[in-house]
Amino acid sequence: MDAFSIYLICFGVGLLFTIVSALTSHVFGGHDAASDASGGHAQGHAEAGGGAGDMPGFAPLSPTTIATFITAFGGFGMALTKFEPTSSPWISGPIAALGALGVAFLVFLVFRAVFSKTQGSSEGRVSELAGTFATVITPIPPDGVGEIAYVQGGTRYSAPARSDGGPIANGATVKIVRIVGTQFFVAPA
Repeated sequence: MDAFSIYLICFGVGLLFTIVSALTSHVFGGHDAASDASGGHAQGHAEAGGGAGDMPGFAPLSPTTIATFITAFGGFGMALTKFEPTSSPWISGPIAALGALGVAFLVFLVFRAVFSKTQGSSEGRVSELAGTFATVITPIPPDGVGEIAYVQGGTRYSAPARSDGGPIANGATVKIVRIVGTQFFVAPA
């Protein structure tokens, strides 16, 4: 078997894997409904892989990047065997491997960028709440806990609150001063 045939097989296998994955991705969807011992159903979820340490979503060694590498290796190899200076498999192989690594890395970067943009959350961040105004919905006694309601990102939330001073009556407007654990410390506005 010559080098061109090996490159052709790599290109074909990688391309076939990509096409089959694209066509069947919605058929098999990554969900597995299985019965547990009590007769109920447990949902299993497939993951794309651990991210690069900062987010879930797309791993450097995922089926997508591996298929991209194999396809690109075959494509580069076939092209390189057609030119006289690189027709030897000892020359075309390493060059094809480097080219395939570059293409697979670019695919990884593109998919990682797409996943990082689409996995944003509308959930508010607690660290951004200091200085926000809230309304007392359960009176706050001098040394006890009451409850406040506040709006962040267009969504209304409630939280346990303590007073930084004296008691605060129901319906009073307060300012969130600091947050310790799950407790919000407030002062009259």
